[in-house]
Amino acid sequence: MADDADTTKSADTTKSANTSRSGGAIRSQGAPGEPARGLGPGTGGPPSREPYTHPTAGWGAAKKVGEVIAESREFTRMPRALLRMNHEDGGFDCPGCAWPDARDGLKLDICENGIKHVGWEMTHKRADRAFFAAHTVSELAGWSDFALEDAGRLTEPLVYDEASDRYVPISWEQAFQLVGRALRDLDAPDRAAFYTSGRLGNEGSFLYQLWAREFGTNNLPDCSNLCHEASGWALDASLGTPKGTVDLDDWDMADAVLLLGNNAASNAPRMLTALAKAYRRGAAIVHVNPLVEGAARRTIVPHEFVSMGLNKSTATGTMDVQVRIGGDMALLRGVAKAVLEKAETDPRAIDRDFLDRHTSGFEAYARIVRDAAWADLERVSGVREARIRELAAVYLRAKRTIIAWCLGVTQHDHAVDTIREIVNVLLLRGNLGTEGAGVCPVRGHSNVQGNRTCGITHRPPPFLSDRMNEIYDFTPPRKPGLDVVRTVEAMHAGEVKVFVSVGGNFALACPDTAFTFEALRRCDLTVHVSTKLNRSDLVHGRRSLILPTLTRSEEDRQATGLQCVTVEDSMSMVHRSTGMKRPASPHLRSEIAILAGMARATLPDSTTPYEDYAGDYDLIRDAMAQCLEGFEDFNRRVRQPLGFRLRQAARERVFETPSGAAEFSLAALGDVTPDAGRLMLSTVRSHDQWNTTIYSDDDRYRGVRNLRTLVFMNRADMDERGLKELDLVDVTSIAKDGSRRAVHGYRAIGYDIPRGCATGYMPEMNVLCPIGDFSPQSGQPLMKQVTVEIVRSRTAGRRPSGARLSAPA
Repeated sequence: MADDADTTKSADTTKSANTSRSGGAIRSQGAPGEPARGLGPGTGGPPSREPYTHPTAGWGAAKKVGEVIAESREFTRMPRALLRMNHEDGGFDCPGCAWPDARDGLKLDICENGIKHVGWEMTHKRADRAFFAAHTVSELAGWSDFALEDAGRLTEPLVYDEASDRYVPISWEQAFQLVGRALRDLDAPDRAAFYTSGRLGNEGSFLYQLWAREFGTNNLPDCSNLCHEASGWALDASLGTPKGTVDLDDWDMADAVLLLGNNAASNAPRMLTALAKAYRRGAAIVHVNPLVEGAARRTIVPHEFVSMGLNKSTATGTMDVQVRIGGDMALLRGVAKAVLEKAETDPRAIDRDFLDRHTSGFEAYARIVRDAAWADLERVSGVREARIRELAAVYLRAKRTIIAWCLGVTQHDHAVDTIREIVNVLLLRGNLGTEGAGVCPVRGHSNVQGNRTCGITHRPPPFLSDRMNEIYDFTPPRKPGLDVVRTVEAMHAGEVKVFVSVGGNFALACPDTAFTFEALRRCDLTVHVSTKLNRSDLVHGRRSLILPTLTRSEEDRQATGLQCVTVEDSMSMVHRSTGMKRPASPHLRSEIAILAGMARATLPDSTTPYEDYAGDYDLIRDAMAQCLEGFEDFNRRVRQPLGFRLRQAARERVFETPSGAAEFSLAALGDVTPDAGRLMLSTVRSHDQWNTTIYSDDDRYRGVRNLRTLVFMNRADMDERGLKELDLVDVTSIAKDGSRRAVHGYRAIGYDIPRGCATGYMPEMNVLCPIGDFSPQSGQPLMKQVTVEIVRSRTAGRRPSGARLSAPA
């Protein structure tokens, strides 16, 4: 009976994935026996894989940059923009990752992926009214996601016309009034949800949350709910702050850097500069990851012209530890066990003075660690005791250690416990509140940390509500709102009727693609503020608006002249961003102008000066200075060279926890080993991709060409299933409730990954991630902890004609 129930749920999921009002089928789900279609262009020829043996960045990146400039056709303005990106002297902030900008006047503080982002924005192509007149939404739903964005920049506001199944032009005022009426007609403010991605600047973030809260709801889901929510919860519990404690100067002083669950060469490429510098001065650099990624090997930093000219690379790692997917906590506990064992004979192994003065719970934690059996630590981590001890020896030799991590740590059931274990390990040797040491969550999107600092959260801090209550003529709601997962569930249940999204591609970024698609279609109104067409515009509510906005690189001129916005990087630096390129269309409006227009239409009697805010962003910053901690004298301080750093109390060994001390976590060790015959799957990004934007079907650093519908597997796991390189396979996920979701016709790729583990690309594999499988600690969906079964496709397909096979690296 259990098998029958599972089959029924799988069939229901498949049905919802392939029926829609206008959104079409899920391309990446595939069909049994047929090669699945990915979300990229799909035009490059047969798939292949050859090990990548070259350094990261360097000439490979330079070649790609040349292709980006040629594609943009901006042979003058594109190079000029690159010289202005990430610079304070009138420059604009990269719309990519949140890695901090250089402080030493570097004129090429850029990377391949950042250049791709800007080139994607500066395209000569336009998705204008003629484009939408020529294509129905049903037709566009059949396009690849690459093709949708490659149609070019949106040029004017659009509304969905059901009669013609097309998006048609609408005036800005009509669009604002449509939003305002829809919101005012709701029977309760909590029937609406307001989502944003990390591309929205600080001023826009503040204005967005102000509108939502004046309307009466805390339903402010954001991309942090998908990526680093666990980091905030863990660090706040342990240290009294939701943010990292280090800056770039600390990276230049650390004796050891432990980098967990991060592929820096693709996700934060400018980090390669810091890793190369660390290696040259003799620091230990340990990469903890199931895959040995390109960033763990060697690099040529492009702005080091002598190295480029001589093709001279620098190592970016001194040790690799291939942990089982989800096994990081067991690994860290093993390190702690080795350190405490060493302390029995060498008191210098731990910093007893720091522990006594600044921490709480050490003795209880020490008992838990001593009681942990090495056999359990080995089994759960997938790493042998001898290797764990080698890692502990690296840590013990270092006087100053930074531990950094990304989504490979956070998107797990027990991620909060794991990150608190990171803090535990650092506390043992006093590696907090001292130069060259501390915690460093590597935030993905350029202003995702600033979003949260400036009020984008479904759980507003009391001080923010108190201050808005004092300054504005409304009482902010106090009840917690909905995060991403609960917003999707509420839309699916018909409880949320209006969904507004500023940036991002919600439909593809979320887990359980079929469920999310259906949830969006059940809304009365969906509104997307964006620069390009994407899947979320085609998987829409009964009514739908597309509101096109300026990009970071474009001039933003308002009533008082040229405006700048601000962003906060992943190390708490706040700085200006000023666009320099003529807008793609005269009909575009800034994000702030769009938000102010929707807010006024929603709240016609409000005394909040939304129009004034839209005309002069200094006025927003003055309001932020009154409402936000750390933003006092905002307008003056942000105009200083390089901006300013928000105060970080834990950096000064002031821990704003209930005990006033850094708290040791006493969490039990979770078991992440899959049952016999099953594997643990982690979704990852390819190199030629940023979040849900896919630039090609290649993944240079993993040696993959012309393929996105794949699953990387250990060769022994492949042999056990009778699979050879590039064989077609079906991948079925098993949710906590027993329901199943499947993709068909993916290619098996042998890779250097621990047994029992597998990886594949998001967003194609998001269809496998159940909406109900999220961490009870953070609410994050388990995008990197998916239990799967992998078998040869039911109708076995032959290898593609002309495919090149080679032994995996």
